[in-house]
Amino acid sequence: MPETPERGQWTGKLDFILSCIGFSVGLGNIWRFPYLCYRNGGGAFIIPYVIMLVIAGVPLYFLELSLGQFASQGPVTVWNLSPIFYGIGWAMIMISAMVCTYYNVIIMYSVYYMFVSFVNLDDELPWQHCGKSWNTEKCRDEAYPDLDGMNETSKVSAMLGLKDQSCVTNLLATIGRITSQTYNVIADLNSSLLSDHTKDCDIKFETPSSEYWNRYVLRVHEADGMENIGGVSLKNVLCLLVCWIFIFFCLMKGVKSSGKVVYFTALFPYVVLIVLLVRGLTLPGYEKGIDFYIVPKWDKLTDPKVWGDAATQIFYSLGVAFGGILTMSSYNRFNNHSLRDALIISLVNCSTSVFGGFAIFALLGYMSHVTNVPVEDVADSGPGLAFIAYPEGIAKLPSPPIFAFLFFFMIFTLGCDSQFAMMETVISGFSDVFPNQLRKRKTLFTFVCCMIGFLLGIPQTTKGGIYILTLVDWYSGSYNLMIISFCEIVAVCYIYGVNTFRADVEMMIGKQSMVVWAYFYATWCFITPAAIAFIVIMMAINYAPAYLGSYHFPGFAEALGWLMVLTPLLLVLLGAIVQSIRSRGVLRALRPIPEWGPALDENRLSPRYAPINNRVFDDIAYNPKKGNVFIAKGQDNNGYTGEKL
Repeated sequence: MPETPERGQWTGKLDFILSCIGFSVGLGNIWRFPYLCYRNGGGAFIIPYVIMLVIAGVPLYFLELSLGQFASQGPVTVWNLSPIFYGIGWAMIMISAMVCTYYNVIIMYSVYYMFVSFVNLDDELPWQHCGKSWNTEKCRDEAYPDLDGMNETSKVSAMLGLKDQSCVTNLLATIGRITSQTYNVIADLNSSLLSDHTKDCDIKFETPSSEYWNRYVLRVHEADGMENIGGVSLKNVLCLLVCWIFIFFCLMKGVKSSGKVVYFTALFPYVVLIVLLVRGLTLPGYEKGIDFYIVPKWDKLTDPKVWGDAATQIFYSLGVAFGGILTMSSYNRFNNHSLRDALIISLVNCSTSVFGGFAIFALLGYMSHVTNVPVEDVADSGPGLAFIAYPEGIAKLPSPPIFAFLFFFMIFTLGCDSQFAMMETVISGFSDVFPNQLRKRKTLFTFVCCMIGFLLGIPQTTKGGIYILTLVDWYSGSYNLMIISFCEIVAVCYIYGVNTFRADVEMMIGKQSMVVWAYFYATWCFITPAAIAFIVIMMAINYAPAYLGSYHFPGFAEALGWLMVLTPLLLVLLGAIVQSIRSRGVLRALRPIPEWGPALDENRLSPRYAPINNRVFDDIAYNPKKGNVFIAKGQDNNGYTGEKL
């Protein structure tokens, strides 16, 4: 029987820690958490955030970390503990694959902005001022007037300059009826009347960064929604190809190569965040942004939606149910202290979210100060923060190309770490199921996966590609992640048995105090499933169809979105049916297979786990033609051949 190729391991302890930190600390920590924080009560949002971390985040993270490390298996074959749940692993792989297709497009945009910032180090950034070929007459790069410091005449003149005057003229009669006065010309109106009755006449100005993003980088104005996404952008396609080639070279040797890259990509964002925070705290108006970010609004804590947002952010931020944690921990040494690592990584992840918010809002406060626009009007989340609001703020700094380059380099490194883990999940998931075919062709298989990802990303580089990206982002990892994590808990704690799993964990990390196990028993068996149910209910209550700005997606696009939600869940169901048939019964499919347990015989402690990697021979035979004695029977574990230390 041919020898199964080695699976490999991390070459150092720090490789694993930094890879997990890089996977968990992603774009959401920088462009989603600060926005949620200010929208949901400022500093008060930290309370539900920490509570959800304790009751859902840490228990799920520790469960996945320990499960992958114990069996040294990826997201599919780890379910040898109960084969009826193999579909969970395939669902994780599918979700990670869908997210990878659009996540690398976001990385591609950061690379493009990084290149543009670099080539303009000796010049101004193309989104600093209006007057470019892609700008419209509504582009405005001047600060808005500071009305509070003006007299009445100047205030009226300034306000009229921000309004469509023909629209105001048409409203004169209406305003006259409301106030029982007669107004013949718009000059008869005072500032209070203009403020209270002419809001519909405000000109919708666009910032230079907004028009650069929408009209030059995306060229979305040349598309017609999902119905007509237009042609591809050559510059974006080439940038996307560069990104996928970079991902390939980082992953071609598996964790042995990606584990070294993360020494830079996981740590560099902290350097940039510190630089941006220090620079932001030296700018006028920074306190406006910081106050807006952290001043608590305690009444928000009574709003269930705030708690729902906190739970959802914890879920997405840590990366549970994506398969990445299972994959990375599967390359660990058997006796690695998974509990310590789970606590460290969870704490670093959440601390980064809070710390990143200070760096982001310090600059947004300065932007509010120089433009005379309220902080709430310049704050944004997602791509709107990364490619419009923050570039606009950077453009107003001294030496903006340098800070722009640093910021987009940070976005690039944050995105790459998460992309590494999700792609490794896909690659390892298939390699574990087909080890003899794929492990010895690891480089070729990695290249094929990256090229498939590139091809699937091309539609998102079209003029209307941002609509596809938004749709995939909206639906690919939503309800399905919650339901899959719920299935994980049921499989491990109720089918496999929480006491059995505890014994497995203690084989790796030793005995733990009763206080520790009381916490995990309570969360795994009761509190965490209830928290997941709460998240799903809150998502259903607050559900809104996908939209992008004022564009609402048509019915066929919504159907595609829900197909992305349901397909991974159907894989869970299909996997259960297939394994029940293959095992000749549901009860048999619920039981662990004989090979389940630690991968190396030295870790398979009897009587719970019998050795399987060393051949166990039952009979001896004689070959009369060759005149030798040979082994007639024996068994070997072909699912895994570990790398002994």
